[in-house]
Amino acid sequence: MLPRKKFVGCLFAIAVSAWGPVLHAHGVSKGDLLIDHPYATPSLKGTTNVSVYFRGIQNKGEQPDRLTGATSPQAQRVAMHLMSTQGSIMQMREVSVVDLPPNSTTLFRHNKGGYHLMLVGLKQALKDGDRFDITLTFERAGRQTVNVWVQTPRDAESEDNKH
Repeated sequence: MLPRKKFVGCLFAIAVSAWGPVLHAHGVSKGDLLIDHPYATPSLKGTTNVSVYFRGIQNKGEQPDRLTGATSPQAQRVAMHLMSTQGSIMQMREVSVVDLPPNSTTLFRHNKGGYHLMLVGLKQALKDGDRFDITLTFERAGRQTVNVWVQTPRDAESEDNKH
């Protein structure tokens, strides 16, 4: 028989190992879409815009879908942007839709180029540890609200947060 303290410790270890993946998972499914790990970078002093990223939006279905817009009570508006490199120059342009092909993952990463969402006209500064909602609108899957975590990415360079 284990002493009470060791028994409770063992139960805690079992619970953490069983629930750990669930507790650390940060994403939402909507139909065939998995919106994986929504996160935003902290806002820089004196700025009113901040970027929102995802580990990716995975379309597990056989039909294409499209992200057609987003809103958040945290900002006046949300714009969708595509980052691309022309030679050594990084360019950002606003897009009206983001295609989500079937059986694929579309990246929205801070250091990978590609897409991100831009909160324009922040209502208050964002700092590490904050959380807020953003509602995504998809052509097929409809609307889905996700909770965004504000965090400084581990591999972020100082330039990554300057939008």
